[in-house]
Amino acid sequence: MTDFAPFERLNGNPANGLVLLADHAMNLLPAAYGTLGLPESAFARHIAYDIGIEGLTRQLSARLDAPALLCRFSRLLIDPNRGEDDPTLIMRISDGAIVPGNHPISPQEWQNRIETYHRPYHRAVAQMLQSVAQATGKAPLVLSLHSYTPAWKGVARPWHAAVLWDSDHRAVHPLLDRLRAAQDILVGDNQPYDGALKGDTLYRHCMKSGMPHALLEVRQDLIADEAGITAWADRLAPIFRDMNADPALHEYRHFAARADGRRPP
Repeated sequence: MTDFAPFERLNGNPANGLVLLADHAMNLLPAAYGTLGLPESAFARHIAYDIGIEGLTRQLSARLDAPALLCRFSRLLIDPNRGEDDPTLIMRISDGAIVPGNHPISPQEWQNRIETYHRPYHRAVAQMLQSVAQATGKAPLVLSLHSYTPAWKGVARPWHAAVLWDSDHRAVHPLLDRLRAAQDILVGDNQPYDGALKGDTLYRHCMKSGMPHALLEVRQDLIADEAGITAWADRLAPIFRDMNADPALHEYRHFAARADGRRPP
């Protein structure tokens, strides 16, 4: 299992100050796990990865000359966007699909997946952020890319994209304003779900350190093919570039996290 790379780094210029993260970019599994007892078709579904995000992250990284980190293992193996103590870290049932390879699971195997896949990914995130901070002498601007289903449990999600966040609004408000300025898409603000999640990637690496950040979700049907991915890269690249040029988005500042059960100041 040790020959499986948990992540892929995309080269970019650290001195540009921007970092892109894609926690659920790929749907791969180490060979020793087979398909976790699931049919192959399960790995084309959202339960395995964020559809469209790998391609979108690659295009944005290239256009912006921004370092990016792609997680390679499927979220069905272990979810990198959860804290180590989160009970949903390894899902036994995901959107109605029972995952035989995850149930039952021994405490030893649970810990093995943390040490072999989850922790190496987060060490790589920390190293990338540190390299950008060292190159600029300032806080990196961190943008995390995800995608969500067009409907959930039979209820349509009308938002074309969504910005999720905890209490650090610095990158959130400019991102919302710029996305909405075109007036051709509906953008959710902590919809269809709230972005305050204790232990997730941005909580761990940005809320705790005071780095400006935001999580952008794009609806999966809009980036399910190359044409859609390119269209959204066209939309997002100038927005991200303008945000990254703002000195206020390269300052360290700490906010009380709602995920900790405290009210923001």
